[in-house]
Amino acid sequence: MRDIRGLDPRELAVALHERLSRVDETFDTTTRLHVHSQNRKQLHKMLARLTDHVATGSGYVSSYVELTNGSSVKYEVEHIWADHPERHSDEFAHESDFSRHRNLIGGLLLLPKSFNASYNDAPYEEKLPHYFGQNILAASLHPLSYEKNPGFVAFLERTGAAFHPYESMRAADIEERGELYRDIAQRVWNPDDLLVVGGAS
Repeated sequence: MRDIRGLDPRELAVALHERLSRVDETFDTTTRLHVHSQNRKQLHKMLARLTDHVATGSGYVSSYVELTNGSSVKYEVEHIWADHPERHSDEFAHESDFSRHRNLIGGLLLLPKSFNASYNDAPYEEKLPHYFGQNILAASLHPLSYEKNPGFVAFLERTGAAFHPYESMRAADIEERGELYRDIAQRVWNPDDLLVVGGAS
């Protein structure tokens, strides 16, 4: 605060941009981001921001406050894969390997607590039709999002974001979704936006 006190908007933008450029840990260096007991709240907020970015870019009203439990509907971090390693024994020899992969950010969504209670244990293929009625990040797993949602399709055309539907969810698909989330995060938290807002670009 001492270093930025009294700076005009342009100077502030430059100072903050320079500070961020010196941060070692970036979205590019964090390749295996996953949920655990100590970061669940932070990942909840990150997923809310990613979901909100895609939603507002698709023409929806912002739902960030709702997604972060600022309304009557309570949202939880939902694993796309139910906690059943035996369903994935063709890809994982050990339960611990399955568990690590299941917790990767690409295998996570934010969904209402009531949804989790109803479908949490179901296989992906059974949950998929119900994802279509949820927020855009969950609905994007379903093929109808690419046929019945012109705002979302326009967002994809405008940004080139690599969304596509998944009839099943394999290990490689979770990694692919993680890359997609990272791409969205880089758009949301792009330090160059500071220079634009501050009139320094």
